[in-house]
Amino acid sequence: ADHVSSHNHDFSLAKGLSMRVLKRQAGLLDTRNAYTRRWPRAIWSTIPVLTVQLSIAGCGQDFTHEPSIDPADWPHYGRDLAATKYSPLDQVSAANVDQLEIAWIWQSADYDLLARDPGISINPNYQVTPIKIGERLYATTNMGQAVALDPGTGVERWRYDPYAEGLRDQPVGRTNRGVAYWSDGTNERIFLGSGRYLVALDAVTGNPLTEFGEGGVIDLAVDSDHRVTTYRWRSPPIVVRNAVIVGSQAMAPNRNWQTAPPGYVRAFDARSGELLWRFSPIPEPGDPAIETWADSSWAYTGNGNVWTLMSADEELGHVYLPLKTTTNDWYGGHRLGDNLYGESVVAVDVETGERVWHYQMVRHGLWDYDPPAAPNVLDVVIDGRMRKVVAQVTKQAFVFAFDRETGEPIWPIEDRRVPSSEVPGEVAAETQPFPTHPAPFDVQGITIDDLIDFTPELRAEAEAIVSEFVYGEMYTPPTVLDDRPGGTKGTILMPGWVGGANWGGAAVDPETGVLYVPSVTSPSVTALVPPADPDSSDFNYVRGVPREVPMPSGLPLLKPPYGRITAIDMNTGEHLWMRPNGQGPRTHPAIAELDLPWLGQRGRAAPLLTKSLLFLGEGSEAALSILPIAGGKFFRAWNKETGDVLWEIELAAGTSGAPMTYMANGRQFIVVGIGNEETPSQLVALALAR
Repeated sequence: ADHVSSHNHDFSLAKGLSMRVLKRQAGLLDTRNAYTRRWPRAIWSTIPVLTVQLSIAGCGQDFTHEPSIDPADWPHYGRDLAATKYSPLDQVSAANVDQLEIAWIWQSADYDLLARDPGISINPNYQVTPIKIGERLYATTNMGQAVALDPGTGVERWRYDPYAEGLRDQPVGRTNRGVAYWSDGTNERIFLGSGRYLVALDAVTGNPLTEFGEGGVIDLAVDSDHRVTTYRWRSPPIVVRNAVIVGSQAMAPNRNWQTAPPGYVRAFDARSGELLWRFSPIPEPGDPAIETWADSSWAYTGNGNVWTLMSADEELGHVYLPLKTTTNDWYGGHRLGDNLYGESVVAVDVETGERVWHYQMVRHGLWDYDPPAAPNVLDVVIDGRMRKVVAQVTKQAFVFAFDRETGEPIWPIEDRRVPSSEVPGEVAAETQPFPTHPAPFDVQGITIDDLIDFTPELRAEAEAIVSEFVYGEMYTPPTVLDDRPGGTKGTILMPGWVGGANWGGAAVDPETGVLYVPSVTSPSVTALVPPADPDSSDFNYVRGVPREVPMPSGLPLLKPPYGRITAIDMNTGEHLWMRPNGQGPRTHPAIAELDLPWLGQRGRAAPLLTKSLLFLGEGSEAALSILPIAGGKFFRAWNKETGDVLWEIELAAGTSGAPMTYMANGRQFIVVGIGNEETPSQLVALALAR
């Protein structure tokens, strides 16, 4: 079990001092690149702490710190390596945001592939966030193409088509969230994950760079581990110093087998494509974390991959990895123990890939509660002292906050007992870590009092629904489907595996230290069943049906809000405000006459912060893996200090990508990806009316 931090803090800022004044008075923290190998004290209290001093001058060939970002640009997925999703631009402000209008629209280049392959199916859930450097805006398509657009007009400058290039065969793809950029001051490169390949392109021309890998390409399905047989990943690489770092969605065709490859995180040299290091989320011989795996199950268990976004502190030389559940998400009878490093935040050294510190947020995962978004890197002031923090938002609606140099919790994290499992062969962890600050930003667990109650009829129907399931506090384990009369249909998990925060993550204002977290109140059902036949899986149990929670009269099971945005002051750990995100199903026939306030849309929305505004959509109606009555077509600007809505526009479809902003031709543009079953995947650019 991970240790409980004994640090206590006064959760208030010195009166009369602004954040900027406090930062100036506190001064800079020691920036020595030192790291400590941290282990859970309850297991390895006798292991000495090893501290290694590294010289910045010796880290990386021709390395200089990332220069200050041009305010006009958005050069990373989250604008910076810290994943803040914050821009200092303020041409669009509270005073004129109501003058925003659509400036241009670019339809995904995937639809041009239909001329060659009329039978292909194009996923409209367009999750891309473009990046902008100088005079070009770079984006991907769901089928793994890349484009450079004129940022002022949306006109294509170049397009990379991996099918026309002969790299890939039949056009296929589910989602692709973007590209990464690297420059040594002379050469500019775009890195694209396309299918099983990492592709390096000339940023000016879009041509593959033949000096990188094999003709500009690295086959990521090729690895020294023979268990790696394929490769998929939706998120963009992250480039830190001279390393291009990639995670993975899957390295084997399916997850139906106990033996699986670890979800390796790999770093490649940005110039040559040479493999620099490979980090395994499953411990290897000599790693004390093996002791958290019973019966040597570490030797065959896999996954634990980074399927979402990563972040970094380039000065420290740390890359922050949000690691997934180990094989498989719902049943762990074959991998008893805490299963490090599953469902952990791990800081690795960018030069070596060695683990600097870790914190396991879920032990022996059974709920698919893997961290879903890039950890946010921020500086805050606590007790008048500057703290370097990394904050991980989770599906459980927690914010885990750590000192990003050492991994020490910023506020105490308590071990609390959680329910045991009744599944044969399963042994759930006795305790799980619960942060004491900040408070959860969404609903955790289910009681009768949480059920919808707009009318007595809806409450009665909701109570009848939950009576057929196992439910209770958060971390109630999955149960086996019982088809007998009076049996249960599985466990209702709350939050569900799409609930709480998701891949859109949080945004942070570096001026104030306030974190803005969109979340979804969305339960899900896990009912375990034996595999259909021994040839389909060697697990004792796999997830069966149903996966969706029945809805009383077609409405969500729980009380609203169903989608929300919460502002959290990370200097104090206190919530500042929470607002429903959107009207939600308030016009549903069963409740339309009640004249209800906003109920919130349970769509997977992503935030954008500027100098004075918070921008947030409602999520796409075509979002994958989310319950009905989800998403909406509105995109809004909010007063980030009060949570008041200042402006809104109804787009052709819900926002499927995370929004971003930049300057071009003297205008500030806000660009967001949208798409649904009726609306082709596209980028929509907004700007003030001329």
